[in-house]
Amino acid sequence: MTQASQLRAKMREDGMIVAPGAYDCITARLIHQAGFPAVYMTGAGTAAAAGFPDLGLTTMTEMAENAGRIAAAVPVPVIADADTGFGTELHAYRTVREYERRGVAGLHVEDQVFPKRCGHLDGKAIVPREEFLAKIRAAVAARISPDFLIIARTDARAVAGMDEAIHRANAALEAGADMAFVEAPQSQDEAAAIPSLVRGPCLLNFHRGGKTPSLDLKWAEGVGYKLAIVPGVLLRSVVAICDQMLAELKETNRHPLTVRDFTTPELFDRLGRKEWEALRERFSVPPTSAAAE
Repeated sequence: MTQASQLRAKMREDGMIVAPGAYDCITARLIHQAGFPAVYMTGAGTAAAAGFPDLGLTTMTEMAENAGRIAAAVPVPVIADADTGFGTELHAYRTVREYERRGVAGLHVEDQVFPKRCGHLDGKAIVPREEFLAKIRAAVAARISPDFLIIARTDARAVAGMDEAIHRANAALEAGADMAFVEAPQSQDEAAAIPSLVRGPCLLNFHRGGKTPSLDLKWAEGVGYKLAIVPGVLLRSVVAICDQMLAELKETNRHPLTVRDFTTPELFDRLGRKEWEALRERFSVPPTSAAAE
């Protein structure tokens, strides 16, 4: 099965899919090894790993290439941030083609003005409704496999209010999107209302410290969400633990004890060493008696 068909099969099952955020292949592998059924490629994390803040500074090819590397590193579906589609509806069309051919299971396209910014920062602006819907129609038309998931994200809540956000979500579903993503509801009541107001599957973004209050995953499943992404859980943790380790190194002049002390073989095993060694054994050909003579 392709990653896209795996994701479609999971969506037909009961319950909500939880996809923590990865920004590289290491974090993607850890998410899979922890037992989560899907990985979310975070745009903010991808930008950070490239040396930029989440202000629309990464290009489509940079984002697609990172999504492809992550998809190749894990056997579970990868859902990826595709910002605004990186321009007009023509750019959105090409974006879907580039992501899909790299093995990604699905992506979301949003209605912010390009270049965009993090959905939980102030100062966002959105494009006219029809411009957004044109991108969604283009994205839907561009996919080769009908299993490839098109998620329509709207940032209208912060700019034009909840009514406009719900209207855009439903219009995007009517235009062919498979799922709606209303970004940054500003209360638990708003978050609870979205699945009942949107006429199709919904995604909820668990972004700690942002516009949406801290919510429980089981609660989100109970009110009707089908997919939850947790984009910053590893990025935030990595920054915090790196600060701690570096401060201790500077203060003590000794290698700090890590949260978990891996041996070198154990660490490399987490990164795929056993799989590659198994391939070496599989393809190694023992010398024939003639060659030995």
